[in-house]
Amino acid sequence: MSRPSDAALLELKNLLGPKGFSMDEDVLAQHNAEARCKFDGKAEIILFPARTDEVAKAVAICAANDIAIVPQGGNTGRCGGAVADQHQVILNLKRMNKITDLDARDFTVTVGAGAILKSIQDAAATHDLLFPLSLGAEGSCQIGGNLATNAGGLNVIRYGNTRDLVLGLEVVLPDGSIWNGLSKLRKDNTGYDLRHLFIGAEGTLGIITKATLKLFPQPKHIATAWVAVPTPDAALDLLALARRDSGDAISAFELMSSFAHDTSVTHLPNITRPLASNTDWHVLIELTSSRPGDDLNTLLIDILDTAMTAGFATDATVAQSDAQRKNLWAIREGIPEAQGFEGASIKHDVSVPVSKVPDLLTSGMTAATDLIPGIRPCPFGHVGDGNIHFNFSQPTDMAKPDYLARWEDLNRVIHDIVTDLGGSISAEHGIGRLKRDELAHYASAEKMKLLRAIKTAIDPDDRLNPGKVI
Repeated sequence: MSRPSDAALLELKNLLGPKGFSMDEDVLAQHNAEARCKFDGKAEIILFPARTDEVAKAVAICAANDIAIVPQGGNTGRCGGAVADQHQVILNLKRMNKITDLDARDFTVTVGAGAILKSIQDAAATHDLLFPLSLGAEGSCQIGGNLATNAGGLNVIRYGNTRDLVLGLEVVLPDGSIWNGLSKLRKDNTGYDLRHLFIGAEGTLGIITKATLKLFPQPKHIATAWVAVPTPDAALDLLALARRDSGDAISAFELMSSFAHDTSVTHLPNITRPLASNTDWHVLIELTSSRPGDDLNTLLIDILDTAMTAGFATDATVAQSDAQRKNLWAIREGIPEAQGFEGASIKHDVSVPVSKVPDLLTSGMTAATDLIPGIRPCPFGHVGDGNIHFNFSQPTDMAKPDYLARWEDLNRVIHDIVTDLGGSISAEHGIGRLKRDELAHYASAEKMKLLRAIKTAIDPDDRLNPGKVI
């Protein structure tokens, strides 16, 4: 790919106007930064189109001038998927943030790709509806990035991944043409389901500009509990019990090790320890219902009584106020931030069949300790859908550079175990640049052949987000 010529840059600037681009060093520094600081972006210009036709025309200009484009949303990704090299152009969709056509009868809403996730949640709530995608970065991530990475989050057990929440897309293709697949249809069997090509493709096949999303009834009742469990196996028994006895009303089921719990309680302000007793494993469970008359607190207490009688739980507390509920969630959601106080960490976003989570944790922690004595496992995550953030903090007697130098060694150990258990090396964060070589290592030859064939068919010149995924 070519470095953008002065003539091409002038054409882009004239197309988008003064608000539609920036070459300012401070602005570029924000968008060249990467969340984990593992990659340094070097783009010299960023584009901010305001409409789909501007995206299409900008892409066409770049195609005519052999310029590569890196689509970017809120830049909250964890795998380097939105990092641009020096000769590449960043195309950020933040100005395309309109939320329109919210239809309470269809339970749908159409949004621009630049809409902030929290804004979509709030817009739905004003109509007594719910957009259930929820994750730590929801106050800054853009829905286009969520779609591009098929984000997961806290409510997957009840509502599914982002892919499951989408009815239609509008996408600008690598040549600048526009595929208008916006639709409210819940059933459509007219050929290949093209939207699923672009969801999870991380901007390598097209630039998502709009989406029609599913909405759900707003929960009227929420019951939340913090539970001490003796083992991950017991946590799965509790999960099965709660699913059966609640009529599958579980919206979240989060598992944390004692180390993960302690980092939040110790290092983050205004957090109260939920239980006086100590335990090796903690569960955060939440039930929700849109039925006005449901008494979920009583139901959850009954479930926990049964669990403690059966030995699936040893202690528990049910939130009695919104403040108590927020405190419980602050512990879980604060783990990634709190872990930073314990030094360097090596992180894995992996998934296995739910029944295999205990095997993953037992084998993974043993193998990591054998590889790096003194390493401190910090696993936590959405055990209800098999997604564990298998993080490891550095040994207290090991220097940070020495520890981070073992990143690839630890990856190989953990990813080998995950693969042997029939799991995935990327559950909800995508592949990006960080896991590109890992994907090639673990995926079958047939899968890689198909992935490359799709990329070549849609983007034969490798103009969209080159060097990512494959």
